[in-house]
Amino acid sequence: MPSDESRALIEMTREVCRKELAPRVDAFEREGGFPEHAFRTLGALGLLSLPYPEEFGGGGQPYEVYLQVVEEIATVWMSVAVGVSVHALTCYPVAEYGTDEQRNAFLPDMLSGDWLGGYCLSEPDSGSDVGSMTTEATRADDGGWTLNGTKAWISHAAHANYYTTFARIPDLGAKGITCFLVPDGTPGLSFGKPEDKMGLHGDPVAQVVFDNVHLDPDRRIGAEGQGMAIALHALDNGRLGIAAAATGLAQSALDAATAYAMERRQFGKAIIEFQGLAFLLADMEAAVTSARAAYLYAARLKDAGRPYTKEASVAKLVATDAAMKVTTDAVQVFGGYGYTRDFPVERYMREAKVTQIFEGTNQIQRLVISRQLQRERG
Repeated sequence: MPSDESRALIEMTREVCRKELAPRVDAFEREGGFPEHAFRTLGALGLLSLPYPEEFGGGGQPYEVYLQVVEEIATVWMSVAVGVSVHALTCYPVAEYGTDEQRNAFLPDMLSGDWLGGYCLSEPDSGSDVGSMTTEATRADDGGWTLNGTKAWISHAAHANYYTTFARIPDLGAKGITCFLVPDGTPGLSFGKPEDKMGLHGDPVAQVVFDNVHLDPDRRIGAEGQGMAIALHALDNGRLGIAAAATGLAQSALDAATAYAMERRQFGKAIIEFQGLAFLLADMEAAVTSARAAYLYAARLKDAGRPYTKEASVAKLVATDAAMKVTTDAVQVFGGYGYTRDFPVERYMREAKVTQIFEGTNQIQRLVISRQLQRERG
């Protein structure tokens, strides 16, 4: 169970979000833009480094606690919560697969909040199908690497300080996917126009283009050909981050709908007193509680050192489907007002949709779960 220190950390997060993030969210989500202030604030408080070792500047917190912090951020600003999850994902390869020299060189800046990362895995023609990526890394004469290719749907593109990137070494064939750390400002690194998205306007995403990008030898993370294993292990963690963020988003929608149902009066009484609507709210509560239980269970398995791939996919599936349902039902509770931008529930519904798509679509989650079931019983 979380310690007193952990509970205080979660409470601090709630207070910081209320004071520092809440006053800015509406403008950013209406007009778009990169909320650098939010990440600087969270980084200065150590909230970008929670699940990583203290010796490298991390928070040394259990994953269970880190995810509850992500949920708290998402209840106020979903775009920033997604960004925190993405940043944690970018740190994972160095923390788990890097050499001691790489950890000492890179992690302190990654975990202090001084640097923000981008995670370059998806491509225009290969999203969930990681094995079909075409970005290539060829050996350079000086022992380094040259990267060529295009990544797509990259959060923090053009704003990150580094890009954790996966590319294929051609002469290793199908097993050649390898992980690299690409610094911002490297010659040949460029970015596409930000995508015009349905929601999450405070999380600009764009293509990242590698045109003869040269990297020093120490920028390869892990062994040659180990990138697929690194990416899949990292995605287990990323799916839990998205599950926690989706739960926070659903909680905000439920809170808004409940408050409105208690205030709105029709036929002489508050609309929450009508059984049809009261039962709708009860189902929304059950969905949020189930989502939270799913991601916390998976996190506790991870913290205990036990396998959690299947449970991470279950959590991602359950929490993001719950977010879509709860936010849609919240709009229904508000009636016509829910379809306007005068209330935040229409934004919550737009933001929920993408949670069913990124970090592996929910169809991919069902594939992962079913294959894990086969392995367990094979």
